[in-house]
Amino acid sequence: MRPSTLMTTAVALALSTTLTLAEPGEAGHSHKSFATGEPGDPRKPVARTIEVAMKELEDARMLFDPNKVEIKRGEQVRFVLRNQGSVDHEFMLDTVERNAKHKIAMEKNPDMEHDDPNGKRLAPKGSNEIVWRFTKSGTFEFACLIPGHYESGMHGTVVVK
Repeated sequence: MRPSTLMTTAVALALSTTLTLAEPGEAGHSHKSFATGEPGDPRKPVARTIEVAMKELEDARMLFDPNKVEIKRGEQVRFVLRNQGSVDHEFMLDTVERNAKHKIAMEKNPDMEHDDPNGKRLAPKGSNEIVWRFTKSGTFEFACLIPGHYESGMHGTVVVK
């Protein structure tokens, strides 16, 4: 094998190993696996639609309404997200641990752009949807990880039975 071919092969192997070892949701914000289930198929029927309002209150609290939902394992659900507030908010569906990591990343880069099927950022008065299939049982979290919002009460629970 020629030295240049050997070097190219070694670099390609090193890069593929690095990419393989990267955790989902880390660099580049691109998930391949999810602790909460998997992106749903919007062409298939949903078991139900859950409307989630994002808002700020006069006492400086921020919240999701509702802030707790129960879902049956295997259900495909449509979350209709509506930002009723006057500032940007986001909805990130993940484990508490992964959201905690994401929150730290958001503190370093509050204008971070997301390209994740399990999360959406909404401008004031904006709306969007997430269709999700809950294939795993457990207790999960949805949260707004924009700096200061989580601490102001903007997080909720999804219980999958």
